[in-house]
Amino acid sequence: MKILLIFLTVLQGILAGDYNPKTLSAAEQDSILSIGDQTASAGRYRLECENEERIFRHSRLAEWYVVDTMRHTRKKVGAGMGFDRVRDAVMSPNGRYVAFAKDNNLYIHKLDFGTEVAVTKNEDTDIISGIADWLYEEEFGTTALFAWSPDSKMLAFVRLDEHEVPSFSWEVYSDTQYPTQESLRYPKAGCPNAKASVCVYDIATKGIQTMQVNPNSEDLYFPRLRWTPAGELLVLRVNRDQTKMEILSCNAKSTVSHLLYKEESDRYFVDYSLFDEYQWLSDGSFVALSEKDGWRRAYLHNAQGMEQRVLTPEGIDLTALYAVDEKVRTLYYQAATTPATRDIYAVSFKSGSPAPVKLTDGEGTHSARFSKDCKRMIECFHSFVTPNKYTLYKVENQKIKIERALEDNAELRENWAANEVPEPQLIKLPNGNGQELEAMLMLPSAMDKEGNLIANEAGGPYPLVVMHYSGPASQRVLNRWRKKFEYDLVAEGYAVLIVDSRGSDCRGRAWRNETYMSLGQKEAEDLIAAANYIGAREEIDSSRMAIIGWSYGGYETLYTMSQKNHPFKAGIAIAPVTDWKLYDSAYTERYMRRPQVNPRGYEEASLLNKAADLSGSVLIIHGTGDDNVHVQHTMQYINALVEADKQFEMQLYPDDNHHLRQGNNAKHMHERILRFLNTNL
Repeated sequence: MKILLIFLTVLQGILAGDYNPKTLSAAEQDSILSIGDQTASAGRYRLECENEERIFRHSRLAEWYVVDTMRHTRKKVGAGMGFDRVRDAVMSPNGRYVAFAKDNNLYIHKLDFGTEVAVTKNEDTDIISGIADWLYEEEFGTTALFAWSPDSKMLAFVRLDEHEVPSFSWEVYSDTQYPTQESLRYPKAGCPNAKASVCVYDIATKGIQTMQVNPNSEDLYFPRLRWTPAGELLVLRVNRDQTKMEILSCNAKSTVSHLLYKEESDRYFVDYSLFDEYQWLSDGSFVALSEKDGWRRAYLHNAQGMEQRVLTPEGIDLTALYAVDEKVRTLYYQAATTPATRDIYAVSFKSGSPAPVKLTDGEGTHSARFSKDCKRMIECFHSFVTPNKYTLYKVENQKIKIERALEDNAELRENWAANEVPEPQLIKLPNGNGQELEAMLMLPSAMDKEGNLIANEAGGPYPLVVMHYSGPASQRVLNRWRKKFEYDLVAEGYAVLIVDSRGSDCRGRAWRNETYMSLGQKEAEDLIAAANYIGAREEIDSSRMAIIGWSYGGYETLYTMSQKNHPFKAGIAIAPVTDWKLYDSAYTERYMRRPQVNPRGYEEASLLNKAADLSGSVLIIHGTGDDNVHVQHTMQYINALVEADKQFEMQLYPDDNHHLRQGNNAKHMHERILRFLNTNL
């Protein structure tokens, strides 16, 4: 946390203009002010928040304040409406307004007059304006479904009608004499979703118009709104099966829309999140990130949406589009040089342009933020052995030149090295299907660069713990600074193997979709093959192997231990999905489509049908207040295990959610896991 706070303090100062680097000119400092989307903090006014209260995974209620840096005043947002805490406060581009939400309505705070007005006045609690419902927040990674126009005259927002969405409720035990209940609208696979529409509020007329983006009232998602520099409203429209993604360009005055861009597939899901990376140029043209030809690549399109040319080579997945320097026609982006590494590249998109240029050195993870004029870059680099290093660079002619180190965390790096913690080794493992898996091995004893054991200080082979997530398009095997539970296990004398099975990210579109429409089986085959391969090494005791997973990983742990040929003596499943019909619509249908059209896939993926095949010692952990993977999953699975006469261990955490961080729960859970492993291995 200290590392992050140090950097954020420096970065905030740079963005706000109160950081005073001695060797930068005023013009150079100005070029840094516009890094990212912190425009509001670089002018007279800035937003501050405090006393946050968590709602779900991303959403927070908080006390928001507008700080006038000229008059040195601080005014609370929402106070004019009688609100203490509000959510999702966003300042307009001209710095004159702050849009914010309270309950299910949108409001505007006017800085010029210190007044506040209601944009929407929904008294029906099943109508939500401008903010995400549970599903949009959890599965589309957003809380604020509204966006200011570039001229600050209009506010676009998504309206959600949840009337037909079924409610899920759960007991809250707390410390009261009688338990209470909480509930939320939670659409499960194949069940009704919220009905979505897109509206625009006009600041001058105070009128609201509904955009013509869903003329046939289809079951659609609108997970993103964005304005072009020219003032056109862009609406991302995704069909329910998430096999089609369309970008609509809307005229906010006439409400008429036309199709600007479309991707569609009958074999795979289409990744909506790629839209977040699109870069719009001043002439209306744009750079899109797409995986339509098998790899995530950058494509240049004209203002009418027509593709001009591909900008990046095949065989490598792009992971972020950072910035476009229009003067020299150069795109800056991040890509997976190997599945486990990330580098920053520059590529010219002039006619006949050369190949991309790699700007970064050092094996690990490089990320960046660019100033608006692309003349400055702040790079973050970290790896297995290097904590986050932040460096300011000058950018010119597709080359970078260091200006200063902002934070190198040298003391932390030295202290970590002094502890002689074993360094993870990146390895590739055969899966028995003619393919290789990306994996990471950690041994308590020292290893050489090839991953061979130098000395076995324990005097005998180690028990092995396989850790994984295994969900579609996910990755655990990454060369990054991540000091988590696996290091505790190594300190306890366990070897740890982390594996990315088929369906993982940054190996091309076909690999990402290996498990499409049929979750569970291929991942289990890969985990078994990986464990058997490592278990054959002399430093591993193949008779003492365990597997651990959380959420999707918990599901896959139980699925794997239900295979007749699995090698695991013990397994731990934390907050596991046990039947995909019980999980939410957007995530499940993205990879499985609806149960109505893929009944066999759902049947074969269900753990409830595999309880009789479970073997080995099992510990199941769940929070009873989990709003994401409901404890219902575990309860139904327990019923199936009992009927199959299967014994198991169980750990419940009353009223805690999917993350299990309330009170002393995280510490208690880790100790419970270690005790279980020590007993069984």
